[in-house]
Amino acid sequence: MTDLSYYRNIGIFAHVDAGKTTTTERILSLTGKIHKIGEVHDGEATTDFMDQERERGITIQSAATSCMWDDHRLNIIDTPGHVDFTIEVYRSLKVLDGGVGVFCGSGGVEPQSETNWRYANESEVARIIFVNKLDRLGADFYRVVGQVRDILGANALIMTLPIGTEDDFVGVVDLLTRKAWVWDDSGDPMKYQIEDVPADMADDVEKYREELVETVLEQDDEVMEKYLEGEEPDIDTLKRLIRKGTIALDFFPTYCGSAFKNKGVQNVLNAVVDYLPSPTEVKPQPEVDLEGNETGEYAIVDPDRPLRALAFKIMDDRYGALTFIRIYSGIIEKGTTVLNTATGKTERIGRIVEMHADSREELDKAQAGDIVAVLGMKNVQTGHTLCDPKNPATLEPMVFPDPVISIAIKPVDKSASEKMGVALGKMIAEDPSFHVETDEDSGETILKGMGELHLDIKIDILKRTHGVEVEVGKPQVAYRETITQRIEDSYTHKKQTGGSGQFGKIDYIIEPGETGSGFQFESKVTGGNVPREYWPAVESGFKSSMEQGVLAGFPTVDVSVTLMDGAYHAVDSSSMAFEIAAKNAYRQSMPKAGPQLLEPVMKVDVFTPEDHIGDVIGDLNRRRGMIKSQDPGPTGIRVKADVPLSEMFGYIGDLRTMTSGRGQFSMEFSHYMPCPKNIADEIIKEAAERAKEG
Repeated sequence: MTDLSYYRNIGIFAHVDAGKTTTTERILSLTGKIHKIGEVHDGEATTDFMDQERERGITIQSAATSCMWDDHRLNIIDTPGHVDFTIEVYRSLKVLDGGVGVFCGSGGVEPQSETNWRYANESEVARIIFVNKLDRLGADFYRVVGQVRDILGANALIMTLPIGTEDDFVGVVDLLTRKAWVWDDSGDPMKYQIEDVPADMADDVEKYREELVETVLEQDDEVMEKYLEGEEPDIDTLKRLIRKGTIALDFFPTYCGSAFKNKGVQNVLNAVVDYLPSPTEVKPQPEVDLEGNETGEYAIVDPDRPLRALAFKIMDDRYGALTFIRIYSGIIEKGTTVLNTATGKTERIGRIVEMHADSREELDKAQAGDIVAVLGMKNVQTGHTLCDPKNPATLEPMVFPDPVISIAIKPVDKSASEKMGVALGKMIAEDPSFHVETDEDSGETILKGMGELHLDIKIDILKRTHGVEVEVGKPQVAYRETITQRIEDSYTHKKQTGGSGQFGKIDYIIEPGETGSGFQFESKVTGGNVPREYWPAVESGFKSSMEQGVLAGFPTVDVSVTLMDGAYHAVDSSSMAFEIAAKNAYRQSMPKAGPQLLEPVMKVDVFTPEDHIGDVIGDLNRRRGMIKSQDPGPTGIRVKADVPLSEMFGYIGDLRTMTSGRGQFSMEFSHYMPCPKNIADEIIKEAAERAKEG
């Protein structure tokens, strides 16, 4: 059995363009996993293996790889930075024990870094920080550390100081050992000298080392007392306490360097081994029952316990569907049978492979703490638990956000139509934030996703990876409908034909529900006027009707229905009669309850150079945006605003034009808001025209 204390399951995450993938490349090179370093800007990075990633120079799906450093096994996941793919970050963090947050030395804490940091906080993942790109113009390590503390509210524990800045950046000072690591200009990460601290940095080194020691000693009162009495703690004691505080999320060891220039990456690798937790040192995963309630049991990381594994990613490649799993307890062996608690069916483990981006090594078995991929799974989806059939249990599942944007697509011919169904099936399995529906009226296929770039890349994958040519409609917004007034009403469904008829009478109240409550149903019938066995039919009739609103056919949300009274017939009443009564009651009463259209509002975070701030704010106001804040930074201003999604199409092009290509933005769904009347009227009119054509 492998000693789990030598395992580190880590993710590398950051804002788009902060240098995550480049950092991963350097780690793989230093650990001997690859011999030629691939660059993101040349489209040759190991973990960016999709055509779309290589062309755009961004990471789209998280890639898994593993390597060895100092006798420790590192399972590394390189995650995307773009906001449309945060789902990949979220699900990767869910199965990792530690992380490396990469920040750009000149860009600092950018919008996406905040989202990723928030996800990592929610998942309680221990992290170290790497301030990258210190060779860049405008890079400032101390400013970025200040932003980490102010914007993220994170206690950055400075472990290394940069020697020189921008073009003069040559290395780092390790505060623990008071030694300088200086690299030469060859770009070879192994060509460095360990020297004494440069004389002009001696005061800074002592100042920051004292801060470091005082922060760390808060982890142990006894060592703190000795220190106050004048006894300096040794390096092993300091390392032990840094590890303790890092795992407890009290602080985040912070390093600096330039991954591209191969400077400072060794220190980060050493920190991963020294301070990030092994699988046995993190909180065990809670087990839940079929309703999702915690049972009080935990999946303890131990190869001798029953199998508990979480499928966190499905990927389709030339060998078939790969299911990525994190094993929390027990052992998984080739040829054995496991139970999928979500489907209640057993699955046979075909082949087990250890992934290195898109190449693989075959394994006979894997154990608690491992992250591996399994071939041959038929019905496993993201978030499903695989376990020992004799000892079933479910791990806490993953929750994914609903898509906010949709487009219609149509295959160009019959052969494309057949291929499209298969291709979309594979793509849905891979990405839980990507939904596909068929519009029954028009017969069109509707793709739903998290943003324009998300859907753009899905179309690209359909065309190139699966060879399916499609025509694409313009993006549509996922509107919702609700009501604003309480209404009491009654409906009788009566149908008399030869033989037994149908009869169901209901008296009910329809009223607006709490925001975010969806659909609520309650029965207050007393005395058996509507027998209890018909209540679910009434609920079902209303609930299924909510899928289509009365204004423009969008789903209705935040509505509460109370069944007050009614009547039934001993012979003619049935569940079906009461369900039909409820459906007709919905159509009868909803138009009278002040129906209202709701639109999705996005939380938009724009970065712009100072000289373009007026244009950017004026443009956001024109888009019906509500400006929330403006924060000046060293290289520009960050504007936060709430803007309706319908006004944000094509924004990236407009922003680049306004800011001479220097502006950036990210957005994520925030909430639904009532739609202004003039815009609602326009949408309702369009919906009516579509219905006529359909």
